[in-house]
Amino acid sequence: MIDPLAALVPVVVEQTSRGERSFDIFSRLLRERIVFVTGEVEDQMASLIVAQLLFLESENPKKDIYMYINSPGGVVTAGMAIHDTMQYIRPRVGTVCIGQAASMGSFLLAAGEPGMRVALSNARVMVHQPSGGARGMASDIEIQAKEILRIRKRMNDLYVKYTGKSLKEIEKAMDRDTFLEADEAKEFGIVDQVFDRRPGMPDAEAAGEKGEGPTP
Repeated sequence: MIDPLAALVPVVVEQTSRGERSFDIFSRLLRERIVFVTGEVEDQMASLIVAQLLFLESENPKKDIYMYINSPGGVVTAGMAIHDTMQYIRPRVGTVCIGQAASMGSFLLAAGEPGMRVALSNARVMVHQPSGGARGMASDIEIQAKEILRIRKRMNDLYVKYTGKSLKEIEKAMDRDTFLEADEAKEFGIVDQVFDRRPGMPDAEAAGEKGEGPTP
């Protein structure tokens, strides 16, 4: 079955010395070292993100990568695969929140390179503790509950590292769904900057045609 959304992905045509070449828009942006984390974080999506990060490292281990995030969250293990790859590779990985970064999305946002974590002005961030639906025998439920508590402790410790908040502050924020506007996410330490337009753009240029500016 053909994915109907695939037909909606724009194609960019470029002129080269060998003639015309066409790319879907995401492949073209990948050449600019831009990776998208959009939608639910799950295993297949995580595999694609990890593969892109490893490819970009092999292309140039010294050039920065930017990850644009618009995600409601998802599976913890899939998110950890992306997170660990971000930390493992040699290029710095900046993160940019567009739309929302909730749950595991906010965790990946916070895990970006310090000083390179950005939220756009109308983005929102949500943090909460990991959840799970335990079923089965009582002994199995107990094992799963202990595992969830272990994951929660690990994630809380990493949030402390990335935000500079105390463990007590993180535990309080993570106890229930905590929604943050962009400026609040900056104050919380999840992002370093909030932008409403690309930095370095003169006001006159911003009022007219949007020119090329520095990434992100």
